[in-house]
Amino acid sequence: MAGRLPDRDIAAIRDRVRIEDIVGEYVALKRAGADSMKGLCPFHDEKSPSFHVRPNHGLFHCFGCGEGGDVFAFLQKIDHVGFVEAVEQMADRIGYQINYEGGGTSVQRDRGTRSRLVAANAAAHEFYMAQLREPGAETARKFLTDRNFDAAAAQQFGCGYAPAGWDTLTKHLLRKGFEFKELEGAGLSRQGQRGPIDRFHRRLLWPIRNLGGDVIGFGARKLFDDDTMPGKYINTPETILYKKSQVLFGLDLAKRDIAKGHQAVVVEGYTDVMAMHLAGVKTAVASCGTAFGDEHLALLRRLLLDDNFWRGEIIYTFDGDAAGQAAALKAFAGDQKLAGQTYIAVAPDGQDPCELRQHSGDSAVRDLVARRTPLYEFVIRGLLADHNLDTAEGQVESLRRAIPVVAQIKDNALRKAYATKLAGWVGWDDIQTVVRRVGDEAKRNRMGGGSTGGRQAPAARQAETVAEHPAARPNPNDPTLMPQRQVLAATLQYPAMAGSVFDSLEADAFTHPAYAAVRQLIAEVGGTGLGLGGAEWVNAVADRTDDLTMRALLSELANEPLPVKNAAGIPRFVAGVLARTQEAWVGRQIAELKSKLQRVSSTEQPDAYMALFGDLVALEQYRKSLLTQAMGNHDDFATGA
Repeated sequence: MAGRLPDRDIAAIRDRVRIEDIVGEYVALKRAGADSMKGLCPFHDEKSPSFHVRPNHGLFHCFGCGEGGDVFAFLQKIDHVGFVEAVEQMADRIGYQINYEGGGTSVQRDRGTRSRLVAANAAAHEFYMAQLREPGAETARKFLTDRNFDAAAAQQFGCGYAPAGWDTLTKHLLRKGFEFKELEGAGLSRQGQRGPIDRFHRRLLWPIRNLGGDVIGFGARKLFDDDTMPGKYINTPETILYKKSQVLFGLDLAKRDIAKGHQAVVVEGYTDVMAMHLAGVKTAVASCGTAFGDEHLALLRRLLLDDNFWRGEIIYTFDGDAAGQAAALKAFAGDQKLAGQTYIAVAPDGQDPCELRQHSGDSAVRDLVARRTPLYEFVIRGLLADHNLDTAEGQVESLRRAIPVVAQIKDNALRKAYATKLAGWVGWDDIQTVVRRVGDEAKRNRMGGGSTGGRQAPAARQAETVAEHPAARPNPNDPTLMPQRQVLAATLQYPAMAGSVFDSLEADAFTHPAYAAVRQLIAEVGGTGLGLGGAEWVNAVADRTDDLTMRALLSELANEPLPVKNAAGIPRFVAGVLARTQEAWVGRQIAELKSKLQRVSSTEQPDAYMALFGDLVALEQYRKSLLTQAMGNHDDFATGA
């Protein structure tokens, strides 16, 4: 029996472990003050961060769901382990030796605990990797080399081989001191007719790791025609370690690049992840043994969070077939804020990324990601592909199918933009009719669906009027609009600091009608160079309108606290948020250019193609410099609660 954990050892381990490092393996944390970091809560689904970590106090708390505690409480909740095992995990991590009361230092851990299953998987992985170098694994090695994966690539991704024989691994691990119930609990062995046998036989293996880097399971690929195990791919069964809906292959390697680059590329298989990473796309991940689902998406969202607002990209490499179209429609119907930043990349001739790298090289894989198509465009064009747009009948029927889909886009500006694009794609000359029909359909959706026969209740008419009013108050906590809101607040409070940089911002850098209206009022009064400040400046802007709703918004922005640690950080904050707003606008121009580039043939129209490509490169460089400036000015201000 194990002895009792001494309170002094628990306290010592707690003091030596940095809670932000542990939590940071599961959640992208951003500074939110002198002793506060925040991110999206891993314990409930949320779109705006309410999960806070206080490093100096060693505590975490979510203001959304109420979960909180120290690092041990976090591990208990996130890994579904007991308190003792959470303490032992951290002791192992920092190399701390626990002196159990009544048991000394050599107390054997409880059999079957999570740490024992992790150890069993680690030992199995070491065994499988060694087997890949043996003569019996020649077919497995050939499978990899045929796909341009050399020994270094196999080592990087931990590839292994399950040898022939019914109980080779099981006997190896039993000799190492593991018990069969542990091997069974880890999904490595199972009970056969004549005793314990291995789970995998004669298959190429990939280790599946959690965010902390522990091996929690394996994916196994069929190599031989006489392999009687069901399926080309099989995975570790569900265990206390391995939950297929909560893990992504490659995420342990990709998590830092995903958080840093605000981009995640979702592929379909293990070799696709390898091909992407080796080609330089370090943000690629894949689901393991199940379709990519909501829990996988939540996992990525926690890593993609950027400050207070969403600006990350998720790129799916769906096949161009019916299954890919169905998957895209599912993504379209999901979180609309996320869908607006979701893209589809389809390789030529239906190739997957691994095949594309084989046939066309690393640059083709990188180009596949770079030439991604916005999800909205992919879905709408997919609907149009079923119709002959050279005929009036085909045009009418395509509009009948596509208009309800476009109307589902909740962002008003994006919906109108895609309604205009739809008319062009179909070849319908009367663009405004298409835009109006999309708007009417969107109104019916807001009303709860169905036709109202041309009649609306007074309350419904009032709701529509408010929704379409240019000064309708935006949600002050909308993360997608946060940079626009902050840049307007900063300009109203510190016009001299905002200066000519603000005045040079394009009008369509402000996507919400109310924020665009504020931008227009500032321009009408003469811009920030008017030389006014304080109440005099705000009143001068407010005097340009008689609209009470707009004047109230101006007052709100002029008095809104800026998320800075101290007054010294205000200039850097203003410069940073201006750069962010400009960068977001440039990003939209880049997306538009990429869309145009896809419609121009590089062989048939080389001059037009190269002109567009040159503009794209220039804009990408400009965007990069703006992002550098924005991030460089980030550290001196807090991001709020």
